Amino acid sequence: MATINLKNLWITAASSALILILFLTLTKPWPLQSNPQSDVACNPQARVPARIQTGRESNDTSFYDDNTTTYTIDEPVIDWDQKRTLWFKLHPTFSSSENRLLVVTGSQPSPCPSRLGDHFLLRFFKNKVDYCRIHGCSVFYNNALLHPRMRSDWAMMPVVRAAMVAHPQVEWLLWVDADVIFTDMDFEIDFNKYEAHNVVVHGWPDLTLGLVLIRNCEWSMELLDVWAGLGPKMSNNRKWGEILESSFKEMIYVENNGGCRNDIVGRGLEELGGKVAELERRVAALRRRHAEAVGKGYAAERERCAEEGGWRRPFVTDFSVCGRCSEERDDVAGFCSAGMERALNFADNQVLRNYGFVHPDLGNASLVPLSSRYLKRAHFDYFI
Repeated sequence: MATINLKNLWITAASSALILILFLTLTKPWPLQSNPQSDVACNPQARVPARIQTGRESNDTSFYDDNTTTYTIDEPVIDWDQKRTLWFKLHPTFSSSENRLLVVTGSQPSPCPSRLGDHFLLRFFKNKVDYCRIHGCSVFYNNALLHPRMRSDWAMMPVVRAAMVAHPQVEWLLWVDADVIFTDMDFEIDFNKYEAHNVVVHGWPDLTLGLVLIRNCEWSMELLDVWAGLGPKMSNNRKWGEILESSFKEMIYVENNGGCRNDIVGRGLEELGGKVAELERRVAALRRRHAEAVGKGYAAERERCAEEGGWRRPFVTDFSVCGRCSEERDDVAGFCSAGMERALNFADNQVLRNYGFVHPDLGNASLVPLSSRYLKRAHFDYFI
């Protein structure tokens, strides 16, 4: 009679059980499960309800079913505040109390006659996209309603008016001229400051920049309707301008957060860069590398320290006097182009740092890695 080896029998049984478990695991159609601690679902179907909820359209009628509500500037929208309030009730996913911002910009549909014009327009738009991404707002770029020889203040009106109807969920719209650059990527708009106002014009009493913040409300729509009728060809437009200024003074706010071309083409940006470098040498926390998603805390601290020092970076820089896409001029080819290049690189360095790169100097659009080896070079003192 053969002797049974219990040890070998146990090993054989255990191996067989393990093979069976593996077979069942690989062949059974187990449902995909998402990690409850993660906001990324493994099952694609799990994302569908959230997407439908955000974009769900109620069966009840809204102003979109009203044929009298148009997107054009020549047809006024009646009772816009009431219609917008009803829209929020039909779309509870959105809250009317949130200060959602939509940045609106654009350029002419035809190619720029200047040799470098379209190249700069692309970089100007990239600058706006970077700012919107950092601050969590949307951007709408339009080139269907603009004309190269149309003044920007009249070019903006049909675009902003259409965007108001298309985006009732946003509380504010920020019109930015195509030739305006965000030169302080940290700047956070304080909407509480403008609670009693519907329009914020950036600039000075005698000079405005290509930047207008306008509330999505019935008053603003009526203003755009009146404004559209005060074109530069009207003989009494100056008279109506005085009437508007005196009548709407309490609703319009003039904010000084920017600069003009002449302020930055000289040594202005280098001086600001030097102040930023000095600030970061003094405050160790500001030198710490961090993800772009958590940059707001660092930006607030940088802003606080700068205000204590009595200086600040301009929120925007306006190059509207250059007229790059209107005509060829010697100052456009030289003076303005150099200023645009430096302003764009100045703003871009604020973005690139979180990605480990930097421009060698403000006049050079190429990239180099941001590391201690490069930072030892003198002209990188502006960006550390």
